[in-house]
Amino acid sequence: MRCFRTYPRTRPHPRTHPGTHPRRTTRARLRAAVAVATGLGLAVSLAACGKAAQVGETAGPTGHHRGALRIGVLLPDNEIARFQRFDKPLIQQRVKELCPRCTMTYAYAQHDPAAQRYQVESMMANGVDVLILDAVDTKAIRHSVIQAHQAHVPVVAYDRLAEGPVSGYVSFDNYRVGELQGQALLRALGPDARHRQIVMMNGSTTDPNAAWYERGALSVLKGEVRIGKSYQTVGWRPENANHNMTAAIAILGPHAIDGVLAANDGVASGVIAALKTARIHPLPPVTGQDAELNGVQRIVAGEQYMTVYKPFKPQAYAAAEMAVALGHGRSLTGIADRRVDNATARDIPAVLLRPLAVTVHNIKRTLIKDGMYRVDQICTEKYADACRAAGLIG
Repeated sequence: MRCFRTYPRTRPHPRTHPGTHPRRTTRARLRAAVAVATGLGLAVSLAACGKAAQVGETAGPTGHHRGALRIGVLLPDNEIARFQRFDKPLIQQRVKELCPRCTMTYAYAQHDPAAQRYQVESMMANGVDVLILDAVDTKAIRHSVIQAHQAHVPVVAYDRLAEGPVSGYVSFDNYRVGELQGQALLRALGPDARHRQIVMMNGSTTDPNAAWYERGALSVLKGEVRIGKSYQTVGWRPENANHNMTAAIAILGPHAIDGVLAANDGVASGVIAALKTARIHPLPPVTGQDAELNGVQRIVAGEQYMTVYKPFKPQAYAAAEMAVALGHGRSLTGIADRRVDNATARDIPAVLLRPLAVTVHNIKRTLIKDGMYRVDQICTEKYADACRAAGLIG
């Protein structure tokens, strides 16, 4: 098996003068580039993203100790619940277990590809040793990944497979996510599904995972149900899903939609709001993904049919383990058990985890059993009666 390793820190870059460290040289160039970009007004454009689009939220010991690493974590935003509630603290927890003296810097791009490219450059200029990157736009970030590779800064692609020479990849079997959604929707439609009509509300075209979700769903749905309309949800934003669903209702008619394949829980929320506005009752089955608390509560209340649960702890832990190993110049043998290709690189060490379908019938033995949510978090006063009916409380 071929293993991926970072270049040794003492290995001179062929274009540097003897005795000049390649990473140090590249960082110096990056500092100059970042300064010039800021002077040209890039900082003004980033200001529109708010404070969360800036770099510099750091956790861990101050200073840099021998053997310690500086790890940069780049996430799409700090508004989607999973990133703040699960991904960030779990990555930080595992890094601290493996490397107590490591420091971590976080950045949130607020779904702005240009902001994320700037953040990558800023982190490298400020001396990070390794990056964990959840790309806003996997194609647009390619040049930044190439820059990191040239500076001998390994990149772990997190959740989405960024283009360029990434050193490792951690995600779920995204084709399987779509299959689970399609299978659940067919079950909800019943034996007469072939005569029913659905709407597909897919994810963002900038997210390669969305294409896998769609392919997986279509592998199950094609020939088994009529697909009346299919949309892409720009930026995964609920308001865009709401707009598209409103258009689908106007085109197909309020009584001609028997189900909705919604790519995630945020999309599902926009879809369900549109269905309610159109006074469609009872609501048709709507799928989801990510097991967001609001989505789980909608499932308990009978507004959303299912979600796909992707246990965040093993994903975050695998990313942290990859980052620490790569930062110390070690291979990913023993961490990555799969290999994947992106558009520009082949044979990337990968961890692909197993997603699970969740309906009202198995919330207790999945989400609650795994400690993702407590019963009292789901069963607030508003949902008390629905929780009793679901057997979550007595």
